[in-house]
Amino acid sequence: MAEEKIDIKSVLEKVRARDPNQKEFLEAVEEVIHSLEPLLAKYPKYYRVLAAVCEPERIFQFRVPWVDDKGVTHIQRGFRCQFNQSIGPYKGGLRFHPTVNQSIVKFLGFEQIFKNALTGLPMGGGKGGSDFNPKGKTNAEVLRFCQSFMTELAKYIGADTDVPAGDIGVGGREIGYLFGQWKRLTVKHVGVLTGKGYGWGGSLIRPEATGYGLVYITQYALQENGDSLKGKKVAVSGSGNVATFAVEKLFELGATIVSMSDSGGAVIEPAGFTKEQFAKIREIKDGRGRIKKYMEATCKSKDAVYVTGDKSEDRRPWRKLGKGIDVALPCATQNEINADDAAALIASGVKFVAEGANMPSDPDAIAKFKAVDKGFFIPAKAANAGGVAVSGLEMAQNSQRVEWTREEVDSKLQGIMKHIFTTIRDTAKDLGKVGDYQLGANAAGFKKVADAMLAQGQVL
Repeated sequence: MAEEKIDIKSVLEKVRARDPNQKEFLEAVEEVIHSLEPLLAKYPKYYRVLAAVCEPERIFQFRVPWVDDKGVTHIQRGFRCQFNQSIGPYKGGLRFHPTVNQSIVKFLGFEQIFKNALTGLPMGGGKGGSDFNPKGKTNAEVLRFCQSFMTELAKYIGADTDVPAGDIGVGGREIGYLFGQWKRLTVKHVGVLTGKGYGWGGSLIRPEATGYGLVYITQYALQENGDSLKGKKVAVSGSGNVATFAVEKLFELGATIVSMSDSGGAVIEPAGFTKEQFAKIREIKDGRGRIKKYMEATCKSKDAVYVTGDKSEDRRPWRKLGKGIDVALPCATQNEINADDAAALIASGVKFVAEGANMPSDPDAIAKFKAVDKGFFIPAKAANAGGVAVSGLEMAQNSQRVEWTREEVDSKLQGIMKHIFTTIRDTAKDLGKVGDYQLGANAAGFKKVADAMLAQGQVL
């Protein structure tokens, strides 16, 4: 078959025409497609896959009624995007947050395809969630919502079909409630969800996995240049699982952590958090408190600063860090770093950026990070893949009816993150762009999925 003329512009125009108002999805597609130009130039056969991989295999939207403690009925929207099943069952989290809509779940599902492919494990890409906000809800209200949500979702998922997990707003409590309802509906106990509690199908290291994996891949990238995290000053955003366990591992490797945040604002300790101060942050967040409460703690330093404001950019730590920062690990949410934030980070001394959240840096910020001399930028689909990697290991344990030790799972996680780093490094080199880990991640993930789609006749 003759190769088609490569016309990336026309592919993007068709995607935009179909979903002109899906900002987050379009941003994700454009970032990936533009970065693939060197791959398509060297291996033009993959162009045939481009249009198909941008379209979900199927997407569900459904009504979720639930009753609050006062007896009032509320109606939420539920979503599940089964984006690509070429290399394994659909795999990706559920997000419960007021901002969730079809664009969000498609953007997250699209990114998940390539992230899962990079792990080396047989997992396809999917994502889902609801515009339900669990914050401020009682356990009973969250339970009733989860049961209603799963009553509909259960029709579309299964251990060999689609395996959801947690994400923002969906932690151990929600996974437990969802799994309990699924079992009531199916009378089965199999690995249909990951992120379950240890002792009833969960894996050790799963809560820590995304944060640990983020730090592991950052360390491997530094070691590539004869460096390490020891002694580095690191700016972190967020205070959820990803940020918390990244900070825990950063302490272990001898780094100095200067910031953490939540949606209300950021705390900066210019000389770095002590372990006692970090423990206080964890205590506050474990109690579902706001990070600003840290400023009332007796253990904070006299130089501690709380950053907040009316605009979202005023509540981020990036522009208030001062000099001498080496590494930035954004772990909060999508689009939390724009061009001005990136410029401020670079002015602070940052040369090394690895994304813990999903797509936290916008395209202009990424361009600035990649232009830093002797620095590196590792995109989320590679840097935060530790979570889904251990979800894959949880699926394996469920299928084998075994439980691995903490040491076994952590060792496998380190091996997977090393595999991801070497894959993106070598792919970038193969395409003549040494050190371009964004290209390496997008091209390596896309190539694996594209090969499967071509072999299975999904694209001719």
